[in-house]
Amino acid sequence: MDKNYKNPYPTVDIIIETDKGIVLIKRKNPPHGWALPGGFVDYGESLEQAAVREAREETGLDIELIRQFHTYSEPDRDPRFHTITTVYIARAKGQPKAGDDAKEVGVFTRDNLPEQIAFDHRAILDDYFNNRY
Repeated sequence: MDKNYKNPYPTVDIIIETDKGIVLIKRKNPPHGWALPGGFVDYGESLEQAAVREAREETGLDIELIRQFHTYSEPDRDPRFHTITTVYIARAKGQPKAGDDAKEVGVFTRDNLPEQIAFDHRAILDDYFNNRY
């Protein structure tokens, strides 16, 4: 195999639905801004396991995965490197608490989304709120 061959990094993001809206985290690390909870898939871990783990680490919530939403793969979706994310829709009860690389956590509706949203997560949320996919 060519040693210069590079693959995109697999990631997951989770649209966590609560009674009051969608959970977003404010990132501690660059790129800064609000984002869907999520992160990198660990070796030996399924996408679903990664989604449940990342949600718990970043929001303190135990989630129930509802369905896979869509996969986003634009090479420039993450300014650090090429990632491919599979987005899940999940439900959770309880009060989210910021953890891991989340500086803050908030619950938002379509009408009060924060101004600064990281990555391509505004487009993902637009797809979700407009019932695409």
